[in-house]
Amino acid sequence: MDIVGLHHTQLAMPAGREDEARGFYSGVLGLTEVEKPEPLRARGGCWFRGPGVEIHLGVEEPFAPARKAHPALRVADLEQAASELEECARDTSVPEVRRLFTADPFGNRIELIQDGDNFPSQS
Repeated sequence: MDIVGLHHTQLAMPAGREDEARGFYSGVLGLTEVEKPEPLRARGGCWFRGPGVEIHLGVEEPFAPARKAHPALRVADLEQAASELEECARDTSVPEVRRLFTADPFGNRIELIQDGDNFPSQS
């Protein structure tokens, strides 16, 4: 097998809360909503895209937020990102990497990493 990249990350969300998802993923994170393919629209949820990243939110009932598993998004300016978030927690467990954690409106964990910092697992 020869994996060539990551297409998207999927997170769960509760039914009927797409407007809250749009407010966070587009309004706060600045991602662009993309239209779901017609056969998937009836399932609810929404999809978002930005430079080098795509996040799909799918309805899951019963819903339970991902509190450990998460997408890690690189940002151009971590300080600016922190100032735009209602709540975030900085993490210093990897000294050479500036990062923080926040949550979407449903409690799913989101990590933001300062672009350019050398996260050890990158090659």
